[in-house]
Amino acid sequence: MHEKAFFGRYWPGESPIHRLDPRTKLVLAVAFMAVVFVADGWVSLGLCGAFTLALYGLSGIPFTQAVRSIAPLLFIVVITALLNVLFVQGGEVYFQWGVIRISEAGVAHAAFISVRLVLLLLGVSLLTLTTTNLDITEAFERLLAPLAKVRFPAHELAMMMGIALRFLPQFAFELRTVYRAQVSRGARFAVKGFRTTAASLAALIVPLFASAFRHAETLSLAMESRCYHGGVGRTRLHPLAFAPRDALAVVVMALMLGAVIAANILQQGIR
Repeated sequence: MHEKAFFGRYWPGESPIHRLDPRTKLVLAVAFMAVVFVADGWVSLGLCGAFTLALYGLSGIPFTQAVRSIAPLLFIVVITALLNVLFVQGGEVYFQWGVIRISEAGVAHAAFISVRLVLLLLGVSLLTLTTTNLDITEAFERLLAPLAKVRFPAHELAMMMGIALRFLPQFAFELRTVYRAQVSRGARFAVKGFRTTAASLAALIVPLFASAFRHAETLSLAMESRCYHGGVGRTRLHPLAFAPRDALAVVVMALMLGAVIAANILQQGIR
């Protein structure tokens, strides 16, 4: 649980991606997810991978930091891959034991889905690595502002998202601190057994929940002491503003979508 290896931590920089308007980055992150889902072959998925590497190179963020940022979420990739290996059948059978069967189609599909999920995580992680939590919250609120006419709580929802992004790294740090404190007091987390495992988890979860409630109470008191009353009349030190580079980024994403669609058509023609 490295303190810098957590999804949502901002990496300071002055790259072209850092300087994009956060609303543009938020929309393009969703567009990137759509592009990755459109890719239905290894050629088009390879284009997405090359595009992702180019984005990280342009942002100036070390790729090792990108891997660290998505490391806590890789269990989703592992579980999804295992489910595909076990339930997708077809082609040559590599292993069979009772009802468990591992076939060629299952392994191929698991590999494809795993790469796709990793690219999705890397794309979303690039958004959080190059954009501060305040900017993401502001962009989210501004994009949902038209829904305020139908009494949609855009500001409140954006505020909750911003608070969650802010405290995720903090809770990861506190979990590491609690873990080390319990180990120094003789806790044995590696011992097997239901009772031992439950007691070990309680030794971690109870202090972590107590800390979460303490942070929530402190935050509520701070907001109340500052007379917080929602987003009405709130101003911003650095107002969001679009620039020509935002239009260029949209064009690049559109070209990427066209390239992926062309690769899909080409691959289907070869088949």
